[in-house]
Amino acid sequence: VSADAEPIRVLVTGAAGQIAYSLLYSIAKGDVFGKDQPIILVLLDITPMLPVLDGVVMELQDCALPLLREVIPTDKVEVGFKDLDAAILVGSMPRKEGMERKDLLNANVAIFKTQGEALEKYAKKTVKVLVVGNPANTNCLIASKSAPSIPKENFSCLTRLDHNRARSQVAMRVGVPSDSVKNVIIWGNHSSTQYPDVHHAIVNHHGKEMSGFDAVNDESWLKGDFITTVQQRGAAVIKARKLSSAMSAAKAICDHMRDIWFGTPDGEWVSMGVYSTGNSYGVPNDLMYSFPVMIKNKTWKVVDGLSINDFSRGKMDATAAELVDERDTALTFLGA
Repeated sequence: VSADAEPIRVLVTGAAGQIAYSLLYSIAKGDVFGKDQPIILVLLDITPMLPVLDGVVMELQDCALPLLREVIPTDKVEVGFKDLDAAILVGSMPRKEGMERKDLLNANVAIFKTQGEALEKYAKKTVKVLVVGNPANTNCLIASKSAPSIPKENFSCLTRLDHNRARSQVAMRVGVPSDSVKNVIIWGNHSSTQYPDVHHAIVNHHGKEMSGFDAVNDESWLKGDFITTVQQRGAAVIKARKLSSAMSAAKAICDHMRDIWFGTPDGEWVSMGVYSTGNSYGVPNDLMYSFPVMIKNKTWKVVDGLSINDFSRGKMDATAAELVDERDTALTFLGA
């Protein structure tokens, strides 16, 4: 650890929750921002969670991590969002039983408007903001609209968990390690309309590179059960575990932020929900939509010009339509 490196300030919201519990150790020990990058961790949660947060702070102290310079627990946005280099917005209003989607949206618009305004007022203009709390794409859009002086490109939402799920499903099916599968794509919303696309995936099958379709060699699975398994994986985990995915979500957050910080490997892309503006895929503007992206110098670029067949087109349009609908509902709440 170089003693002279300036610490970066990293905020995690919903910091007393279970995703954060799986996430904070990885960040604090250097898995995300680098092994020689000191960190000040800012932990924000709602007031009733502060006693729990104190326990999390004690545990972080007890890990005795050399990179962790300071831990700041708070329930105040002016403390939480001050001078941030990175913000990981995990906290959101979860959907309760019998709750209408629009009620969920209304509650979250209020949260992410407040957080966007706090980013605008207190954070660095270079801050990288990752929205995890659901509905992540629309929450991310609302936050970015509420922080007009921070570039739209600095906001992204998490579809890396879906990307990792897709990669792993293909790898298990073919019988190779998951890093032998690259360039799967998650298009659209982090919801059950998302489209996990294998048409451009490459599988290293025991030393030989082949297309995902050739390696799997089962088109009906790839166009059927594979897609629904990835789309509904979150629900399947909740059904089994009685709690939502925390370990895998935390790992995906780490992957996503590390790729923003250090870039993607040559010839590989990852999936991220990013601001859509003028792309070759006919995705409507002014959405946070998951695309394949390559990242360099902390800047992402959509991988443009991939061929899209009719099957893919239909799925990409359906998830876009859902996002337009969500956005328009959310914007009425934002205006209200």
